[in-house]
Amino acid sequence: MYTRQTQTPEDTIELGSRIGSVLEKGDFIALTGELGAGKTMFVKGLAKGLGVDGYVYVNSPTFVIMKEYYGRTALYHFDVYRLEEDALVDTLDYESYFYGDGITVVEWADKIPGLLPEDRLEILIEHAGTEGRRFTFKVSGKFPARRIEEICGK
Repeated sequence: MYTRQTQTPEDTIELGSRIGSVLEKGDFIALTGELGAGKTMFVKGLAKGLGVDGYVYVNSPTFVIMKEYYGRTALYHFDVYRLEEDALVDTLDYESYFYGDGITVVEWADKIPGLLPEDRLEILIEHAGTEGRRFTFKVSGKFPARRIEEICGK
């Protein structure tokens, strides 16, 4: 596990951008954390690191479930806050995104544990002061830890 802390929303975007810059096609990111922890702000950063034009306009797909953005590769941004596993399975062909060629990030991933790919980067985001956030990174399966080590250190 690796831990990083940010002090401002801008720092959170920059951390996300650094992570986004090392992501590769097929990567899966599972985000968890309480409401208002900074999950969507972090995804803005991922989009920035992937070269998405207008990354500042990335917002939570709470009511539409998923939004697609395009930079050097596709970014599929899910928010499953309002769904249970069965509802997601019944709503769309999630596997084509979760196991596809783009980069998939799921907010509230802890709500669908049985659907998550084995190979993934898990990120827990917690409040650390008024605007600060603590990020705990955990790699699972065959997700290459070396990419996260480059950013977070050993």
